[in-house]
Amino acid sequence: MSSYLGSLGFSYHKMKKIDDKELDTVCLDKESLLNRLRQEIGYCKRCELYKTRTNIVFGVGNPCTDIMFVGEAPGEEEDLKGEPFVGRAGRLLDRMLEAIGMSRKTNVYIANVLKSRPPENKIINYMSSIDICLPFLLRQIEIINPKLIVCLGTIAAHALLKIKEPITKIRGRFYMYDKSIKLIATYHPSYLLRNPYAKKEAWEDLKKIKEMIVKLREVESV
Repeated sequence: MSSYLGSLGFSYHKMKKIDDKELDTVCLDKESLLNRLRQEIGYCKRCELYKTRTNIVFGVGNPCTDIMFVGEAPGEEEDLKGEPFVGRAGRLLDRMLEAIGMSRKTNVYIANVLKSRPPENKIINYMSSIDICLPFLLRQIEIINPKLIVCLGTIAAHALLKIKEPITKIRGRFYMYDKSIKLIATYHPSYLLRNPYAKKEAWEDLKKIKEMIVKLREVESV
């Protein structure tokens, strides 16, 4: 996991072990690294999605957070604005975050597996783009180094866990990502808009997320 940071002259282990006085500097370093990664992506033409997209949708939030939400791909409004989760699904996600004391403006980071919108939002028709785009998400994760990743939807969970089970089978369970980061999957907000009956299960997942973050922070403070 430390390969990308190492190539840029940063020590992953040193970035993990910091005191409060160093926190601001580390956050600025992470923001700088994310900006550098965004510049590397540029006006990406690595897959065919560049032909139909409007904007690259990189990520948004606090680079020093300990929780990262990962969606699948930008939708129409995200494509126009260049920011993840700003449409109807994004507004629902904001309410979900607020319910557990979180916000994209203060204490989470949000990104997608794909940085370009698939035509008609049909990501299933552009699965080959995932292999091309995924390394950029993995580097975002490496830079942010969260304690917990929340995968929103089946495709995000499959991309990071390399499994094939449907979201109904894997949601609400904790996995290990890269040996040091907890990962949990839940329903994508767009799925909840189409299937409101699933909101009860999603709420149970959110409560688990909140409890796990508290637990992980307590462990770190010991």
